[in-house]
Amino acid sequence: MALATSDAAYFRRSSLLWFTVIPVSFGYYTWVVLWPQSIPYQSLGPLGSFTQYLIDHHHTLLHNGFWLAWLIHVGESLYAMVLCRSKGITDSRTQLLWFLQTFLLGIASLSILIAYRPKHQKRT
Repeated sequence: MALATSDAAYFRRSSLLWFTVIPVSFGYYTWVVLWPQSIPYQSLGPLGSFTQYLIDHHHTLLHNGFWLAWLIHVGESLYAMVLCRSKGITDSRTQLLWFLQTFLLGIASLSILIAYRPKHQKRT
């Protein structure tokens, strides 16, 4: 039995909440690590005070964590490609969507793909 077209092109967008929270957080993290001198700490209230404390006392940890987070997102994206193939998602556009969404959102996207159970399995 061949895979159904819907299985080959299965894609589900993550929630709007994750599309907001994760990129904004990652953007702020990028700003903190790469341009800490430009952050208006006093205007950010408790977040600004906490951020300034982290920069003053844990800059190396922040810097290393930043690059580790990028590396993890790349790894999750590559794993999403492996999962696509193993679940019969063969449409190249759909695979690209999974790769990009997982790169941006990490586990918030990957968990959707992990939970997906194809209706039809390939017979070999």
